[in-house]
This record gives sequence, C-alpha cells and structure tokens, in this order.
Amino acid sequence: MSILTKGSFEFISHGDEQTRRLGMRLGTLIRPGLLICLQGDLGAGKTTFVQGLASGWGSLDQVSSPTFQLVNQYNKGKDSLYHLDMYRIANADEAQELDTDTMLEKGCVVIEWPEVMAHLLPAERIWIKIEHLDETKRVLTFTSTGIKESALMNEYHDQMMGK
Repeated sequence: MSILTKGSFEFISHGDEQTRRLGMRLGTLIRPGLLICLQGDLGAGKTTFVQGLASGWGSLDQVSSPTFQLVNQYNKGKDSLYHLDMYRIANADEAQELDTDTMLEKGCVVIEWPEVMAHLLPAERIWIKIEHLDETKRVLTFTSTGIKESALMNEYHDQMMGK
C-alpha cells in the first residue's frame, strides 16, 4: 500500500465491473493533451480500466490490450484516444520512437507499463497505480502533477465522493 501525498487519493475496487466504472467516470472528463499512466502487475486491471475510460469518453470501439501492436487508437468523431502498452518495449530508445508528443497534440494518451519510459514523459500527468489486495479487490492510487491534471483529478474525486 502506498503513502498518499498531496494530490493523491485512493479508491478500492471490488471487482472488474467496478474498475471499469471507475474508468468510465474518469473518461467523461478526459480531453486531448492529457496523459494517463497506468502502473500495475499483470492482471491488475489496467486494460479493464481503459475499457471503462474509453466508454466514458464516448468511443464505441472495442478496447483490447495493445501488447502486441504497442498502440491502439480509439476514436470519437475527430478526437482520438491512444492506448499504449510498454510491456514488450526493451528500452527507452524504442519507447521514444513511438512519438507520444505527437499523440498528445492529437488526443489523450493512456500508457500501460509507463515505468519503461517515465523519464521521457511530460511531468504533467495522471499516474494511476493499481495493486492487488486479493483475488478480486484492487486499490487504485491516483496521483496528478500539473495544473489541468490536478484540477481534473479534483473534479473526479469530488464526483466519486458525491460532492
């Protein structure tokens, strides 16, 4: 379990459907230029969270893990949501070739396994760490850096708390 700092909060998910709903709620708030990093072990629920995120954002596309193609692009009108998976990336040089800066100019970027390229990413981001508590429960720790990211996380937190 993590120690929370300023700009961080946690939610406990009691199953895949709740993890998906947490993603859906955040998806209603995302905008182009936003970077969301998802850290967690295999099977933690990162792709499940992205399924909800894309749905809440308004994409009708089928969301799947981009492990083998590295980048999936989901669309809503002229806007794009880029879903990257760094699990198979060997080093930061390979990650840099993906050109996330251009993706951020065109849409929202969600990265699974961002630790591989964390030093290449903008400091302004939302970092979500997903950890197993037991077979079905997960703790999701949300941390934001940056003015618009922190404002978005405050709005998300207030929504989740019914404020």
